[in-house]
Amino acid sequence: VGAAPSTATAVDRLATVGQDAGAAVIGGARGEVLARFVTVVEEQSAVAVARLTADCPLISPTVVDQVVRTYVSANVDYVSNTLEPTYPDGLDVEVVRTEALLRIAAESTDPHEREHVTLGLYRRPDQFRIQSFTDPVGRNHSNLRWTVDNPEDLVFVRNVYSALQSTQVLFDYDDILRWLEHNPQLTRTSDDAPRNTALDGLDTGVMRHTGNRSGLNDDGNAR
Repeated sequence: VGAAPSTATAVDRLATVGQDAGAAVIGGARGEVLARFVTVVEEQSAVAVARLTADCPLISPTVVDQVVRTYVSANVDYVSNTLEPTYPDGLDVEVVRTEALLRIAAESTDPHEREHVTLGLYRRPDQFRIQSFTDPVGRNHSNLRWTVDNPEDLVFVRNVYSALQSTQVLFDYDDILRWLEHNPQLTRTSDDAPRNTALDGLDTGVMRHTGNRSGLNDDGNAR
């Protein structure tokens, strides 16, 4: 397990927590997120990376496991549930082969690809084996917003933890959905804030993003 924050202050704040959890904490330049990931994987001698971001505090262990298992069984370079979203914004999981990540890091000078770590992979489906992961039971809750980018998002997440953690320490995706069924007035959606606005205006390759034609076949593989 590794964390790759962008400032010395963040490294200092996370160091103790990371040490207690057995995680490496490695800092680096703010815009060079890709370089920070490379440092982590090289120090950890990882053959693959499951990428989870700090703005997703409601991440689902169940969904993470499902995406990882898909990566292991599919023999691909990259698997994600963000290419064709069916989960709430905030349950984002990516798994990438280290060899592919190192190749992008070595070859790409595009500042967007160096900031958005895996963008260089799903922009190049002709060079990398790309697989989309969607909800296996066919649900689509991609309109729900569970990420933290603004104060209102943080209020929502705090409400979830306050309501569920006292009785379900290991609450998961379905537990939050059930809670929202009884508290619909607390629901946050893409109408409150759009999904992945940092990618607006960029070529997102096979990722289905607003204004970008999907490059995926019906089976979830890149064309």
